[in-house]
Amino acid sequence: MSGPAAETPSAIQICRIMRPDDANVAGNVHGGTILKMIEEAGAIISTRHCNSQNGERCVAALARVERTDFLSPMCIGEVAHVSAEITYTSKHSVEVQVNVMSENILTGTKKLTNKATLWYVPLSLKNVDKVLEVPPVVYSRQEQEEEGRKRYEAQKLERMETKWRNGDIVQPALNPEPNTVSYSQSSLIHLVGPSDCTLHGFVHGGVTMKLMDEVAGIVAARHCKTNIVTASVDAINFHDKIRKGCVITISGRMTFTSNKSMEIEVLVDADPVVDNSQKRYRAASAFFTYVSLSQEGKSLPVPQLVPETEDEKKRFEEGKGRYLQMKAKRQGRAEPQP
Repeated sequence: MSGPAAETPSAIQICRIMRPDDANVAGNVHGGTILKMIEEAGAIISTRHCNSQNGERCVAALARVERTDFLSPMCIGEVAHVSAEITYTSKHSVEVQVNVMSENILTGTKKLTNKATLWYVPLSLKNVDKVLEVPPVVYSRQEQEEEGRKRYEAQKLERMETKWRNGDIVQPALNPEPNTVSYSQSSLIHLVGPSDCTLHGFVHGGVTMKLMDEVAGIVAARHCKTNIVTASVDAINFHDKIRKGCVITISGRMTFTSNKSMEIEVLVDADPVVDNSQKRYRAASAFFTYVSLSQEGKSLPVPQLVPETEDEKKRFEEGKGRYLQMKAKRQGRAEPQP
């Protein structure tokens, strides 16, 4: 292993065969299912690491998922191999990098389908509002720690900016025109039950991500009226914990379209209906990118979004900036090195 060395294993792998109930309408594995598996692997390895030394016991809670690209579709009947490795620790957080491989068990063919980076924080079992210190890892090279610190500072800054960026609420509209934001915007209301939660009564990050992906998929399908698939997720930020018994509203709206992709903003609001002392709050937010596919699985042009209000036009320009920035990064990686 090229990553940091620690007394407890700093890498794990979990495997699961993909079943028909994991499929989306196009017949491939649902993007939300893959996100949930990624989070499960990250939660296992980070919780194990944070409890590797004597002291107060804790559970690792998901704080952020960096941009996640869906590199290749996974099919029903294939085996998903989810590998997770701890790559950096700060005083109060753990960085986990996850790779997902699909295996055709009939031919033995394997391919990389997803890469993701997740950040976790250890919460005390005695007091879940208390963040504990993370046992340090030992790096094989000094550069690994320096690079990890840069990634930590960058995500910390973006989390602070994002927490207050999405304060508004998606409002319904009457008789919206096709291709407008109001036409495709969608919401899902979900009562958080025991099956959604950890042993400590808080929603699994993977459950939240799957619900967010479902809503984003509905928005994309309403806009295109074709088969759609998740292409990437741009940094899911978890702003606050969601407790069992809360009613959560997952809202999605189109923010930007290019010729062949759509950006959808997804917001998660939690309403603690059994606790009158706490008001409704923003629990998570993210941007999902979807592409439109033909029945044969080929990429199709996307109907162009028509922003109407000043806020919609502003969000469109911000989405365009994110799209061009990511496009430039991809082109930079594709250029041959001298």
